[in-house]
Amino acid sequence: MKQLKEDLKNQTFHPVYLLYGEEDYLKRMYRDRLKKAVLGDGDEMNYSYFEGKDIDFPTLREAANTLPFFSDHRIIVVENSRMFKNASEMADYLPQMPDTTVIVFVEKEVDKRNKLYKYVNKNGVAVEMTTMTERELKAWVAVILKQNGRKMLESTASYFLEQVENSMTNVKNELDKLISYTEGREEIARDDIDAVCSVQVTGRIFQMMDAVASGNQGETLRLYHDLLTLRESPMSMLYLLTRHFNVLLQVKAMSGRYDKSEMAKRAGVPPFAVGKYQSQCHRFSGEKLRRMLDACIETEYQFKRGSIGDQLGVELLLISFAQS
Repeated sequence: MKQLKEDLKNQTFHPVYLLYGEEDYLKRMYRDRLKKAVLGDGDEMNYSYFEGKDIDFPTLREAANTLPFFSDHRIIVVENSRMFKNASEMADYLPQMPDTTVIVFVEKEVDKRNKLYKYVNKNGVAVEMTTMTERELKAWVAVILKQNGRKMLESTASYFLEQVENSMTNVKNELDKLISYTEGREEIARDDIDAVCSVQVTGRIFQMMDAVASGNQGETLRLYHDLLTLRESPMSMLYLLTRHFNVLLQVKAMSGRYDKSEMAKRAGVPPFAVGKYQSQCHRFSGEKLRRMLDACIETEYQFKRGSIGDQLGVELLLISFAQS
């Protein structure tokens, strides 16, 4: 990332860039920043775009061999090509490419044993765009709010990130809604988040499990029916409950043994969500978590047998959780 930022700042470019990983927002942002840095605004004559696994290589090669028109460089963006997962002719071509051409690859996944990846990593810039930590996300949120004359308490920012889907794209969209909703005042409060933000289902699951831990059957069922109103199917909720208990058990077992980054990687959750899982798993014994997980598996079995309807089955499951 450091080299990428230096290239953008100094306007000196490597022949090839690879932006890969899970965080689509960052990949799009740096893709667009590279394009603007190489060409400036409005120069579409020296820009080519290719997408998908069936890109015609001769056409791509012809575009790369074309000299720029009234510009020092031309830039080619190649997205989701899977060239870094499979064999391709690109690795053999790049050493012959004119030094006036810059290629930017944008990929979801790469194989670091791949010949093309090795070439780019050695001769260009390969940057993995990973999910931000909670601290990084909060800092990013604070910058956006400040730019728009808004602010929120750190505790409110934590609540906001717990409620919304954790991709940066979605976080930005929800911030835009909050900024518009709070026109005329500076501070954004929890009530604003509850009023306008699209709460992710996993956020509701957390709330449901907090209600279960408190033995609040009424609140547990209210949250369940809220999700039904939002057209979430009982089967998808059962899947999420099963996954939730699996993560809680993993986090409980790993607490004190690994740092949050490693725990997030092993449990398959965003780093900033680990603290929330840790806080919640302390409210349940390991034995109760295993019982609830087993009950989810048994309920799914009863669904498949046709012994009970899915909506009623999940409702009875949640009632049993809140009673036990």
